[in-house]
Amino acid sequence: MPTIRQLKRRITSVKNTQKITNALQLVAASKMRRAQDRALQAEPYSSKLRSVLAGLASTVGSSQGERIHPLLASRPVRNIAVLHITPDRGLCGGLNSNLNRSAGTFVAAQHEPVSVVAVGKKGRDFFVRAHVHVTAEFTELGDYPSAADTLAIGRVLVEDYVNGTIDRAYISYPELVSTAVQRPVIRQLLPIETPTAEEQSAPTGMSAQYIFEPSPEEVLARLLPRYIEMQIYEAVLQNAASFQSAQMVAMKNATDNAGEITRELTLTYNKARQEQITKELLDIVGGAAALED
Repeated sequence: MPTIRQLKRRITSVKNTQKITNALQLVAASKMRRAQDRALQAEPYSSKLRSVLAGLASTVGSSQGERIHPLLASRPVRNIAVLHITPDRGLCGGLNSNLNRSAGTFVAAQHEPVSVVAVGKKGRDFFVRAHVHVTAEFTELGDYPSAADTLAIGRVLVEDYVNGTIDRAYISYPELVSTAVQRPVIRQLLPIETPTAEEQSAPTGMSAQYIFEPSPEEVLARLLPRYIEMQIYEAVLQNAASFQSAQMVAMKNATDNAGEITRELTLTYNKARQEQITKELLDIVGGAAALED
């Protein structure tokens, strides 16, 4: 059984840890609401962009016949790229391990060579340890990344796809389902799978007719790279919101566990102290009885 001095040291150590986890919980809670709002604010723009893209794709497809934009062209798959988005830091429960496990399982299931573009230190370190080729890495995007911070990520993937270095690209990121649930998501990024006009049409079934200036082909050529950039930016915002939410929940659990451990150690300390006092009293009584005899 630990001594009284050891128990006091452990109680002090656990209380100090509890102060740290409580501070991290408060900081994550203050950042979480803003990060979640930014992720939600990106959804209307992304939804409208998909709607415009659906109309443009149908218009250009009917007018161009067999001609197709390079980012829409599908070809035999010889090389695959995975854009893996994870947080830079830990102390967020099982978020990083779930993301890395999902992406690692996906990469292992591919029959073609796979390269990784890593956004975040945790994903980069995971694939470096797994000896998977990391072609580019982007770290320290901050708690509130802007669209300008993610432009270089989209440029790398678009250039590699247009140049033929990769034939298909996927994106892996955490989707914020709720404050307590973050779900790993892997979906195709390139070639672009345009939504159909029926999927993006109004509930009444009436689709608006637009006149494009310049031509629909030129607008589509300008819009497709922006569409890729928007998908990446939205995923990065989801990652930031997921990290803050996961860290707040993890630090709250750690703070509660530290409080429970402190109570158990305090109870053990009190019992040990009582035993020591009782033993000292018995020694005194026994010594007094010996002197009387």
